[in-house]
Amino acid sequence: MKTALITGASSGIGKATAKIFAEEGFNLILCGRRKEKLEELKQELDDKSNIHLLTFDIRNKEEVFSSIEGLPSDLANIDILINNAGNAHGLDPIQDGNVEDWDAMMDINVKGLLYVSKAIIPKMIARASGHIINIGSTAGKEVYPNGNVYCASKHAVDAITQGMRIDLNGKGIRVGAINPGMVETEFSEVRFKGDKEKAQKVYEGFKPLQPEDVADIIRFVVTRPSHINIADLMVMCTAQASSTIVDKE
Repeated sequence: MKTALITGASSGIGKATAKIFAEEGFNLILCGRRKEKLEELKQELDDKSNIHLLTFDIRNKEEVFSSIEGLPSDLANIDILINNAGNAHGLDPIQDGNVEDWDAMMDINVKGLLYVSKAIIPKMIARASGHIINIGSTAGKEVYPNGNVYCASKHAVDAITQGMRIDLNGKGIRVGAINPGMVETEFSEVRFKGDKEKAQKVYEGFKPLQPEDVADIIRFVVTRPSHINIADLMVMCTAQASSTIVDKE
Protein backbone atom coordinates (compact mmCIF):
# COMPACT_ATOMS: atom_id res chain seq x y z
CA MET A 1 0.00 0.00 0.00
CA LYS A 2 1.39 3.40 -0.99
CA THR A 3 1.84 6.30 1.42
CA ALA A 4 1.14 9.84 0.23
CA LEU A 5 1.93 13.11 1.97
CA ILE A 6 -0.18 16.12 0.97
CA THR A 7 0.57 19.67 2.07
CA GLY A 8 -2.22 22.22 2.30
CA ALA A 9 -4.68 19.38 2.90
CA SER A 10 -7.22 21.30 4.98
CA SER A 11 -9.06 22.80 1.99
CA GLY A 12 -9.28 23.14 -1.78
CA ILE A 13 -7.17 20.95 -4.02
CA GLY A 14 -5.33 19.34 -1.11
CA LYS A 15 -8.56 18.28 0.62
CA ALA A 16 -10.05 16.97 -2.62
CA THR A 17 -6.86 15.01 -3.33
CA ALA A 18 -6.95 13.47 0.13
CA LYS A 19 -10.49 12.24 -0.52
CA ILE A 20 -9.66 10.77 -3.91
CA PHE A 21 -6.46 9.14 -2.59
CA ALA A 22 -8.48 7.58 0.24
CA GLU A 23 -10.62 5.92 -2.43
CA GLU A 24 -7.42 4.41 -3.81
CA GLY A 25 -6.64 3.00 -0.35
CA PHE A 26 -3.44 5.02 0.11
CA ASN A 27 -2.03 5.70 3.56
CA LEU A 28 -2.34 9.46 4.01
CA ILE A 29 -0.22 12.03 5.82
CA LEU A 30 -2.23 15.24 5.76
CA CYS A 31 -0.44 18.49 6.53
CA GLY A 32 -1.72 21.96 7.27
CA ARG A 33 -1.97 24.75 9.82
CA ARG A 34 -5.68 24.44 10.64
CA LYS A 35 -5.82 21.51 13.02
CA GLU A 36 -9.60 21.51 13.37
CA LYS A 37 -10.08 21.30 9.59
CA LEU A 38 -7.62 18.42 9.34
CA GLU A 39 -9.35 16.58 12.17
CA GLU A 40 -12.72 16.96 10.44
CA LEU A 41 -11.24 15.51 7.26
CA LYS A 42 -9.64 12.65 9.19
CA GLN A 43 -12.98 11.74 10.74
CA GLU A 44 -14.57 11.72 7.30
CA LEU A 45 -11.94 9.44 5.79
CA ASP A 46 -10.93 7.25 8.74
CA ASP A 47 -12.95 4.27 7.53
CA LYS A 48 -11.24 4.35 4.12
CA SER A 49 -7.61 4.99 4.91
CA ASN A 50 -4.86 5.02 7.53
CA ILE A 51 -4.54 8.76 8.21
CA HIS A 52 -1.92 10.69 10.13
CA LEU A 53 -2.09 14.44 10.68
CA LEU A 54 0.80 16.88 10.79
CA THR A 55 0.06 20.43 11.92
CA PHE A 56 2.83 22.88 11.12
CA ASP A 57 3.52 26.16 9.35
CA ILE A 58 5.26 25.28 6.11
CA ARG A 59 7.29 28.49 6.39
CA ASN A 60 9.01 27.20 9.54
CA LYS A 61 11.77 24.83 8.45
CA GLU A 62 12.37 23.54 11.98
CA GLU A 63 8.70 22.56 12.29
CA VAL A 64 8.72 20.96 8.85
CA PHE A 65 11.80 18.83 9.48
CA SER A 66 10.88 17.80 13.03
CA SER A 67 7.32 16.88 12.01
CA ILE A 68 8.40 14.72 9.08
CA GLU A 69 11.30 13.14 10.98
CA GLY A 70 8.85 12.24 13.77
CA LEU A 71 6.50 10.21 11.58
CA PRO A 72 5.67 6.73 12.89
CA SER A 73 7.76 3.96 11.35
CA ASP A 74 4.89 2.54 9.30
CA LEU A 75 4.48 5.88 7.52
CA ALA A 76 8.10 7.00 7.36
CA ASN A 77 8.61 5.85 3.76
CA ILE A 78 6.64 8.27 1.64
CA ASP A 79 5.90 7.09 -1.88
CA ILE A 80 4.03 10.15 -3.16
CA LEU A 81 4.61 13.79 -2.23
CA ILE A 82 2.01 16.34 -3.28
CA ASN A 83 3.48 19.80 -2.75
CA ASN A 84 0.14 21.60 -2.81
CA ALA A 85 0.38 24.28 -0.11
CA GLY A 86 0.44 27.76 -1.60
CA ASN A 87 -1.26 31.12 -1.47
CA ALA A 88 -1.69 34.42 -3.28
CA HIS A 89 -1.66 37.56 -1.14
CA GLY A 90 -2.83 40.83 -2.64
CA LEU A 91 -3.30 41.95 -6.22
CA ASP A 92 -1.36 45.18 -6.57
CA PRO A 93 1.02 46.77 -9.05
CA ILE A 94 4.64 46.23 -8.03
CA GLN A 95 5.07 49.82 -6.85
CA ASP A 96 2.17 49.47 -4.41
CA GLY A 97 2.97 45.95 -3.27
CA ASN A 98 2.90 44.99 0.39
CA VAL A 99 6.24 43.58 1.55
CA GLU A 100 4.55 41.26 4.04
CA ASP A 101 2.47 39.84 1.19
CA TRP A 102 5.62 39.28 -0.84
CA ASP A 103 7.29 37.48 2.06
CA ALA A 104 4.25 35.24 2.60
CA MET A 105 4.10 34.18 -1.05
CA MET A 106 7.80 33.48 -1.39
CA ASP A 107 8.00 31.74 2.00
CA ILE A 108 4.98 29.50 1.41
CA ASN A 109 5.01 28.91 -2.34
CA VAL A 110 8.76 28.52 -2.80
CA LYS A 111 10.67 27.99 0.44
CA GLY A 112 7.98 25.84 2.04
CA LEU A 113 7.92 23.55 -0.99
CA LEU A 114 11.70 23.26 -0.79
CA TYR A 115 11.68 22.47 2.95
CA VAL A 116 9.15 19.65 2.61
CA SER A 117 10.92 18.22 -0.44
CA LYS A 118 14.30 18.35 1.31
CA ALA A 119 12.86 16.42 4.27
CA ILE A 120 11.46 13.64 2.07
CA ILE A 121 13.75 13.22 -0.95
CA PRO A 122 16.70 11.49 0.84
CA LYS A 123 14.54 8.49 1.81
CA MET A 124 13.13 8.32 -1.71
CA ILE A 125 16.69 8.23 -3.05
CA ALA A 126 17.64 5.50 -0.56
CA ARG A 127 14.73 3.36 -1.78
CA ALA A 128 15.23 4.34 -5.46
CA SER A 129 11.51 5.03 -5.60
CA GLY A 130 9.12 7.94 -5.26
CA HIS A 131 6.86 10.39 -7.03
CA ILE A 132 6.80 14.15 -6.47
CA ILE A 133 4.00 16.33 -7.80
CA ASN A 134 4.38 20.09 -7.41
CA ILE A 135 1.17 22.08 -7.79
CA GLY A 136 2.06 25.09 -9.87
CA SER A 137 -0.22 27.44 -11.77
CA THR A 138 -0.83 28.97 -15.16
CA ALA A 139 0.73 31.97 -13.38
CA GLY A 140 3.99 30.04 -13.59
CA LYS A 141 3.72 30.06 -17.38
CA GLU A 142 2.78 33.69 -17.98
CA VAL A 143 2.67 36.97 -16.06
CA TYR A 144 -0.50 39.01 -15.71
CA PRO A 145 -1.12 42.59 -14.52
CA ASN A 146 -0.72 43.02 -10.75
CA GLY A 147 0.31 39.39 -10.38
CA ASN A 148 4.05 40.22 -10.23
CA VAL A 149 5.35 38.44 -7.12
CA TYR A 150 2.74 35.68 -7.11
CA CYS A 151 3.62 34.92 -10.72
CA ALA A 152 7.31 35.02 -9.79
CA SER A 153 6.73 32.47 -7.03
CA LYS A 154 4.96 30.11 -9.42
CA HIS A 155 7.62 30.60 -12.08
CA ALA A 156 10.04 29.52 -9.35
CA VAL A 157 7.96 26.39 -8.74
CA ASP A 158 8.19 25.62 -12.47
CA ALA A 159 11.98 26.04 -12.40
CA ILE A 160 12.36 24.00 -9.21
CA THR A 161 10.30 21.18 -10.72
CA GLN A 162 12.51 21.11 -13.80
CA GLY A 163 15.62 21.20 -11.62
CA MET A 164 14.33 18.39 -9.42
CA ARG A 165 13.60 16.23 -12.45
CA ILE A 166 17.12 16.73 -13.78
CA ASP A 167 18.90 16.26 -10.44
CA LEU A 168 16.88 13.16 -9.53
CA ASN A 169 17.18 11.56 -12.95
CA GLY A 170 18.51 8.04 -12.51
CA LYS A 171 17.36 7.88 -8.87
CA GLY A 172 14.06 6.11 -9.60
CA ILE A 173 12.02 9.17 -8.66
CA ARG A 174 9.36 10.69 -10.89
CA VAL A 175 8.92 14.48 -10.75
CA GLY A 176 6.14 16.47 -12.37
CA ALA A 177 4.01 19.58 -12.09
CA ILE A 178 0.31 20.21 -12.47
CA ASN A 179 -0.51 23.81 -13.33
CA PRO A 180 -4.19 24.72 -12.91
CA GLY A 181 -5.88 27.85 -14.11
CA MET A 182 -8.83 29.29 -12.18
CA VAL A 183 -10.05 26.87 -9.50
CA GLU A 184 -12.96 27.78 -7.23
CA THR A 185 -11.37 27.46 -3.77
CA GLU A 186 -10.43 29.79 -0.92
CA PHE A 187 -7.68 31.16 -3.19
CA SER A 188 -9.37 34.47 -4.03
CA GLU A 189 -10.69 34.94 -0.51
CA VAL A 190 -7.13 34.74 0.80
CA ARG A 191 -5.86 37.01 -1.97
CA PHE A 192 -8.47 39.65 -1.11
CA LYS A 193 -7.83 39.42 2.65
CA GLY A 194 -11.13 37.76 3.55
CA ASP A 195 -13.38 39.89 1.33
CA LYS A 196 -15.80 37.12 0.35
CA GLU A 197 -17.92 39.32 -1.91
CA LYS A 198 -14.92 40.43 -3.94
CA ALA A 199 -13.61 36.87 -4.06
CA GLN A 200 -16.91 35.46 -5.28
CA LYS A 201 -17.03 37.88 -8.21
CA VAL A 202 -13.86 36.30 -9.58
CA TYR A 203 -15.82 33.14 -10.39
CA GLU A 204 -19.08 34.69 -11.60
CA GLY A 205 -20.34 34.30 -15.14
CA PHE A 206 -18.51 31.07 -16.05
CA LYS A 207 -17.81 27.57 -14.75
CA PRO A 208 -14.34 27.47 -13.18
CA LEU A 209 -12.42 24.32 -12.36
CA GLN A 210 -13.40 22.63 -9.11
CA PRO A 211 -10.88 21.15 -6.64
CA GLU A 212 -12.19 17.68 -7.48
CA ASP A 213 -11.30 18.22 -11.15
CA VAL A 214 -7.66 18.80 -10.29
CA ALA A 215 -7.63 15.98 -7.74
CA ASP A 216 -8.86 13.56 -10.40
CA ILE A 217 -5.99 14.62 -12.65
CA ILE A 218 -3.54 14.11 -9.80
CA ARG A 219 -4.91 10.59 -9.29
CA PHE A 220 -4.42 9.86 -12.98
CA VAL A 221 -0.83 11.09 -12.88
CA VAL A 222 0.24 9.08 -9.82
CA THR A 223 -1.43 5.88 -11.00
CA ARG A 224 0.45 5.64 -14.31
CA PRO A 225 2.90 2.73 -14.70
CA SER A 226 6.33 3.37 -13.20
CA HIS A 227 7.98 3.93 -16.59
CA ILE A 228 5.67 6.89 -17.30
CA ASN A 229 6.32 10.35 -15.86
CA ILE A 230 3.88 13.13 -16.71
CA ALA A 231 6.39 15.93 -16.41
CA ASP A 232 4.30 19.05 -16.93
CA LEU A 233 0.55 19.43 -17.26
CA MET A 234 -1.50 22.63 -17.61
CA VAL A 235 -5.27 22.59 -17.17
CA MET A 236 -7.87 25.33 -17.46
CA CYS A 237 -11.65 25.40 -17.56
CA THR A 238 -13.17 25.64 -21.03
CA ALA A 239 -14.06 29.31 -20.53
CA GLN A 240 -10.46 30.30 -19.77
CA ALA A 241 -7.93 30.89 -22.55
CA SER A 242 -5.24 32.64 -20.49
CA SER A 243 -4.85 34.30 -17.12
CA THR A 244 -6.62 37.40 -18.38
CA ILE A 245 -8.92 36.02 -21.10
CA VAL A 246 -12.04 34.40 -19.64
CA ASP A 247 -15.37 34.06 -21.45
CA LYS A 248 -17.90 35.37 -18.94
CA GLU A 249 -21.65 35.73 -19.50
